[in-house]
Amino acid sequence: MRAGIQKPDDAAVWTLHEDQALIQTADFFTPIVDDPETFGAIAAANAMSDVFAMGGEVLFALNIAGMPESVGLDILSAILAGGARKVREAGGVVAGGHTVTNPELFYGLSVTGLGDPDRLLTKGESLDPGQTLWLTKPLGTGIVTTAHIVETHAPIDPGDLEAAIQSMLSLNAAAATAARTSGTKRGTDVTGFGLLGHACEMLGPNTQEDSCGLYIKADSVPLLPNVLAYAQNGVQTRAAQRNPEHFGQSVRFADTVAPELRQVLWEAETSGGLLLAVPQGCEGAFEKACQDLGQDCWCIGEVVAGSGIKVA
Repeated sequence: MRAGIQKPDDAAVWTLHEDQALIQTADFFTPIVDDPETFGAIAAANAMSDVFAMGGEVLFALNIAGMPESVGLDILSAILAGGARKVREAGGVVAGGHTVTNPELFYGLSVTGLGDPDRLLTKGESLDPGQTLWLTKPLGTGIVTTAHIVETHAPIDPGDLEAAIQSMLSLNAAAATAARTSGTKRGTDVTGFGLLGHACEMLGPNTQEDSCGLYIKADSVPLLPNVLAYAQNGVQTRAAQRNPEHFGQSVRFADTVAPELRQVLWEAETSGGLLLAVPQGCEGAFEKACQDLGQDCWCIGEVVAGSGIKVA
């Protein structure tokens, strides 16, 4: 076993040979958009993200679905079609699955991937001062989809919702390839724990004698359109309270960081981007790889001597 429950990594990894490792993960959730096929595709992209977050490639997937008896089979068929389409885009196939009757609709995948044991991305290992922090998708999907679902808030701008949908549909495959080709070994994807929660996980088991901290430049973090305005209007997920309760002791904010931006940095993301610690001297190679692959990337901070996370 290369990675499992003993470390906070994104997927289980079993070494098959010296140059091949099996990567396994599973994820599912309830609908966050109205169109069933789009929901299926987003759920599939989100589930496959953990394979990419380990630096792997998708081999095949199994459907995981639950639905009330009142939901028609046409809805389920559309969800499964969306998921299968997204898995094909990743270069894999859907090879089966299981569906149960459930009071609330949910869908996701169990995903199997392959990777090179020497080129895996992990978040449970020590970082090194001088590494730079990169993010490959803007933040805000949790807030935007909550604004869409919760009717007590003002109607969401259709363009803002579409921007969030396109971000969630985007695979992290290219970002993982850019990380591997640039020699990056430390990374994770940004999902339920938000940017800051997953950044805390990346700090890893540094000893007091050899500890590292993270410095995040708040103004450099990319955001989806109008996310701060939704936060100012009271839109938030439960993660906006749970994540700082769990990780908050490790995070320090400068007084200049506005309350709504602090919230966004803690908010849960769906099918978020990769958060990567790129080795010193490899930044140009990483940016070039992203550019060649059509992958967005933003440098949002660096690994520094010390402990915890400072956001300024």
